[in-house]
Amino acid sequence: MKLTNWQNLVIGFIVFLISLPSFALLQDHSQEESIVHEIEEKEEEFDAQSMIVHHVLDAHEFHIIDFNGHPISIPLPVILWTDNGLTTFMSSKFHHDDSGKTVVEENGRRFVKLHETIYQLNEGESAVAFDAEHHPTNATKPLDISITRNVFMMWVSVLVLMLIFTAAARRYKKSDNNVPTGIAGFIEPLVIFVRDEIGIPMIGEHKYKRYMPYLLTIFFFIWINNIFGLIPILNGANLSGNIAFTMTLAVFTFIITTFSGNKNYWKHIFWMPGVPVPMKIFLAPIEVIGMFVKPISLMIRLFANITAGHIIVLALMSLIFIFKSIAVAPVSIAFSLFIGVIEIIVTAIQAYIFTVLSALYFGMATEEEHH
Repeated sequence: MKLTNWQNLVIGFIVFLISLPSFALLQDHSQEESIVHEIEEKEEEFDAQSMIVHHVLDAHEFHIIDFNGHPISIPLPVILWTDNGLTTFMSSKFHHDDSGKTVVEENGRRFVKLHETIYQLNEGESAVAFDAEHHPTNATKPLDISITRNVFMMWVSVLVLMLIFTAAARRYKKSDNNVPTGIAGFIEPLVIFVRDEIGIPMIGEHKYKRYMPYLLTIFFFIWINNIFGLIPILNGANLSGNIAFTMTLAVFTFIITTFSGNKNYWKHIFWMPGVPVPMKIFLAPIEVIGMFVKPISLMIRLFANITAGHIIVLALMSLIFIFKSIAVAPVSIAFSLFIGVIEIIVTAIQAYIFTVLSALYFGMATEEEHH
């Protein structure tokens, strides 16, 4: 099939976007292991594990790029609750230091940042001390309610969704025959898909409407945050790869399922009909455990699948620095591009799976007894 010029342009642009994380990673560690210049003998050995963990975990700033050995970052507000009350300052005061060496004095207290965790030094201490396992011995953890990059991107995703659906609603108001145009033409098929392929089959035609707002919210919310996690300039702001985020969504599903449960649902959990009494006693604890296993599986599935893709890409790119050879670069970049394409598909698949399973649990909770 012969492609037109604009189709070639679109494909080239997509490949360019997918390859950006790879080149960003190469640039990010060019000061540690240069694949262009000669590696100095005294240069510090590349630690792939630390690099991967640093990119996957949440952070108090957006690290954009390193320029001439100096990190360029967008600082975010640090909000701490200590024994001396509320303390706020910008994360730039740590000077991009994550080793606990930089001490920030605010509100009569001293703070250090170690592996993206902020500690408060004990009274009279001017530097953090470590034990044999490199754990701080003279510092405590204050209550950290900072606006991290994941929290910031969550707000951004909410704002983007509000703008998208507000624009789609205005399109419908301007249309005389209710024919979707513009952004509404893109949103309507997705809403109909969630309704006809998830809501009605899983919950039932008579009860699905009350759950549609929640199903649509989690579908689009998870999907757009998965997409944001692939944008190179955001540098690892991957909300779905945060276990606290997936746990919160799973808790919402659990609460809705529990409060939606009818008499038939609870009877099947505590006193299974149609089985002998000894078997009912045996099955009841298993069913109760199953109530909590379902949301836990939701939480882990979304977190693990999204995080795994990022770890694989970073691990593939780390091979260049581990083998210290530019000959490995074409293979690493090629496989990284392949995984990147898969991740684009996974962003929608994981949003779909989470929504389908949530709808399935709602359907099980509201199913009427069959005679």
